[in-house]
Amino acid sequence: MIKVKKINEQEYMITIKEENSSSNHLVTLDDEYYRELTDEKISKDALIKRSFEFLLKREPKEYILSKFNLRIINNYFPEYESEIKVT
Repeated sequence: MIKVKKINEQEYMITIKEENSSSNHLVTLDDEYYRELTDEKISKDALIKRSFEFLLKREPKEYILSKFNLRIINNYFPEYESEIKVT
């Protein structure tokens, strides 16, 4: 289960819960990148959740950084922006 909690306009706390464990991740998402990926067709919360679903298909939750800007996902997974972009 992925839970997204808004801290402020650009920071979100994400909790990933699995059977007997959980992890927390502080994510920053700026408005410019949000608009670039979504054209504002989905909420920031939805984009972040989709981004974590993307990450969890590629690595266990323990490998996901505890604090990062959403922009850096593309540095690790070059297909991220093309797969996540809302058209």
